[in-house]
Amino acid sequence: MQSPTRRQVTLLVLITLVWGVNWPILKLGVSSFPPLSFRSLSIWMGLPVLAVVLIWRRVPFTVARAHWRELALLTVFNMFFWHTLAILAVQSLSSGRAAILGYTMPVFSAVFGALWFGQRLIPRAWGGVAAAALGVVLLLWHEITQFSGRPEGVAMMLMAAAGWAVGTQLMRRTIIPAPTLALAFWMTLFTAIWMSLLAVLFERSAWSWPAPPVWGAVIYNALAIFAFAQVAWLMLARDLPPIASTLSVMFIPVLGVFSGAWWLGETLHWQDWAAVALVVLAIATVLWPSRAVRA
Repeated sequence: MQSPTRRQVTLLVLITLVWGVNWPILKLGVSSFPPLSFRSLSIWMGLPVLAVVLIWRRVPFTVARAHWRELALLTVFNMFFWHTLAILAVQSLSSGRAAILGYTMPVFSAVFGALWFGQRLIPRAWGGVAAAALGVVLLLWHEITQFSGRPEGVAMMLMAAAGWAVGTQLMRRTIIPAPTLALAFWMTLFTAIWMSLLAVLFERSAWSWPAPPVWGAVIYNALAIFAFAQVAWLMLARDLPPIASTLSVMFIPVLGVFSGAWWLGETLHWQDWAAVALVVLAIATVLWPSRAVRA
């Protein structure tokens, strides 16, 4: 198994930091601005930068018409589900809890792979699934027992993670003979159109000029998330050893929890601490390579 280069390690650390601290930034952005409109602005501002990256790397934009249907399916599960439901859930949950729930995706992916795609799930991984489920139950129980709780936010975040998991399985099996960056560009463009339509339909009456903190959050998501992290991750995804991506996924929700507590003053309850430990344990058991694979 090839060891990551210094450049790859540097990019991976930056991606983890960028995605991890984005959870409180998202919460800050949607606290005083319509969430669907916030996401639409971010994607539209990041899309031209993504196009410049493709031009700079001389990546062709073309996707054969015969593969448009498969591209649409990939877009629905990898982008529509995640970006629509996650941004709505962040509005009703603390940024830390949204991060924990969002990054149950690898666990969902392992389960779907075993049930639908014929992948063998080892007993250790089933233990991880049980740990993640217990963590979700702890968070959901706290939301239900608090008068200000929003269990629908938990449900939306879990649906977003499940949709992303299906999309990940489909992406691994795609037969589209086009560069991954080209697929990412078209998927991002279609998502920008989708989010804009939803914003016009449901949030037009709530539109106002964004305050400076909202503009800061929009610009951060446009440049750091859609123009940098997404692009850098796609370039590294095929080359990184599994252990590297495992560590990255594990630390993103942890960063989301503690950056939200530090920046936004979100109170951490014992359920949050327990859920962090359980979800990190679950992701590790699902993604950490077995002894045979390491050998």
